Amino acid sequence: MGKSIKGIAIICLYCFPFVYFSMYQDFTHHSMLGYVLMIVVTVGLAYIAKRYGYIKFVIIGNLVSAIVSYFFIGTMAENENWGGFFKPFSPEGMLLLASCLNIIPQLLAMIFTQKKNSGG
Repeated sequence: MGKSIKGIAIICLYCFPFVYFSMYQDFTHHSMLGYVLMIVVTVGLAYIAKRYGYIKFVIIGNLVSAIVSYFFIGTMAENENWGGFFKPFSPEGMLLLASCLNIIPQLLAMIFTQKKNSGG
């Protein structure tokens, strides 16, 4: 399988709205499990991407995931409790905060991961 096809596969896995899913789990079940799952999965994807040299696909994938999450967050706007649940943040502010914070463990995973052919 070519490098671009593998990279597109990584982007497709990132297309899942991780932040929206986490926020939705928090809102409906008052559970942080969604955030933990988001971190575990995205760190795994970042590890794989770094190991095989697909770092630019991690950046693109995170952007796509945030955009898809933004779309789904917009669908929750009609629920009157949704808007005030993430105080002091709006749902969109929480999306931005969670997306930025989710990058930190991914960066750490990529820093501590050697490329496949680097001999380390």
